[in-house]
Amino acid sequence: MTPSMIALLVVAGIALLIAIGYLNHVVERNKLEKSRLKIELDDRIRRCGVVNETFPGQLMSSALKLLLTRLELNATQRLLLVQKNDASLKAQITELNALIARGESIPVNNPPRPVLTEAIAKDVRFQLETLHGQITRAAKDGFLPGNEAKQWLKEVRHLLVVLHIEFFNHLGKIALQQNQPGQARLAYERGVQYLRSQPVPAMYGAQLKEFDAQLARVNAQVLSDQQPATDEVNELTEGLKTDETDTDWKKKSIYD
Repeated sequence: MTPSMIALLVVAGIALLIAIGYLNHVVERNKLEKSRLKIELDDRIRRCGVVNETFPGQLMSSALKLLLTRLELNATQRLLLVQKNDASLKAQITELNALIARGESIPVNNPPRPVLTEAIAKDVRFQLETLHGQITRAAKDGFLPGNEAKQWLKEVRHLLVVLHIEFFNHLGKIALQQNQPGQARLAYERGVQYLRSQPVPAMYGAQLKEFDAQLARVNAQVLSDQQPATDEVNELTEGLKTDETDTDWKKKSIYD
């Protein structure tokens, strides 16, 4: 074997090792990408499902329910491409397709969830943020057309305002029930400020008018509560009268 042939064999061996290493790298990278995609799609399916099932009934509409079902179906179909023999995914896709086929007649069984506390308000706000993220991602993936995505993002912002309106209303009513007009006034003031800070306050003119009316009633109640009762003995007033009498007596004693 000549030196040139040996050199060629060495070069070929090195090239083979490089090729094997590259192929191994590609295989590992594909495995990692497949695993990453599976985790991402699982998470998107879970998030859509949670919002779909637990979003407060007073804020859920058939159109929103349909959108969430479509988003969940899209993620499930993509996951099936990764896990091609998963029977549970196939069954889930069949179920979701049947719901989507009902269109606006899709059942909406979400129970109402009054926004009575700040914790509930934060939880619903988090759900709206989740929905916003899913819509944005679906538009980026090309699943939702741009115009449709923009309309839904606008609807999410509107639902956030409706959430705050309900929250401040409940805060005010609860405070009045507990005979705390000062706290009620604070709740209605926050409602007024929030609505006036919206990009288009006129959209919520009726709600703003109602907040203003409630605020005026509470202000009147607070002022009324601060007035001393005329038919009751006011200890402070009586004390001042006594002080004035004592002072007059002392002055008279000095000058006499």
